Amino acid sequence: MPASKVYTIPALKRLPVYLHHLRALHAAGEDYVASPALARALRLDSVTVRKDLEIIGVAGLTGVGYPVEKLIDGIETFLGWKNSSEAFLAGTSGIGNALLGFQGFSAYGLKIIAAFDRDPPEDGMIHGVPVFPFSEFRHLTERLKIRLAILCVEEEDAQHVAEQMVEAGILAIWNFTRRTLHLPSGIITQQVNLAGDLAVLSVRLAERLHGASRIPDPDLKGVK
Repeated sequence: MPASKVYTIPALKRLPVYLHHLRALHAAGEDYVASPALARALRLDSVTVRKDLEIIGVAGLTGVGYPVEKLIDGIETFLGWKNSSEAFLAGTSGIGNALLGFQGFSAYGLKIIAAFDRDPPEDGMIHGVPVFPFSEFRHLTERLKIRLAILCVEEEDAQHVAEQMVEAGILAIWNFTRRTLHLPSGIITQQVNLAGDLAVLSVRLAERLHGASRIPDPDLKGVK
């Protein structure tokens, strides 16, 4: 990702949605797309779309629009999804199991090459991914130079396991637990807030069913 590019977190979260739509346009044979068309498709305003696309440095043509193929390439390059990022996953119950079975990560440049659990299955595999005891985590991290880990352990174990990940050389942790991690400042963490997303969805549904909105935040319109 170019260091000179300035972006906001909401804009960054919208880029994969642009990418999904642009891939569909490309598959349908569309060569160009105008920002108003993107805005309508994604329920955004045209100004937001233009600002978001400025991040990746692909210019549109007046009266024609943006070249779809260049937008796809630009977003994939900016997000670092041109090449697959290999990752380890810790905690294979519940959501960890579901993530191991999800086949869509490859479209976003992510490949889970191994999983770890304190009680691995007897055959050592889940959804075709090898599963090792967590005692092997450091050795395999150092050996394979893995820098990204996905954390799906029980909440009470999350901080301790995350610290062990960092000691093994992990630089970025995708945190699927409810535990807020306290790690050195150089470690990148992203916490999945399923409960927060559900809270927003529930309140908006209640408003739809019972009356006026109590959520004036414009960022809640469309894709976030």
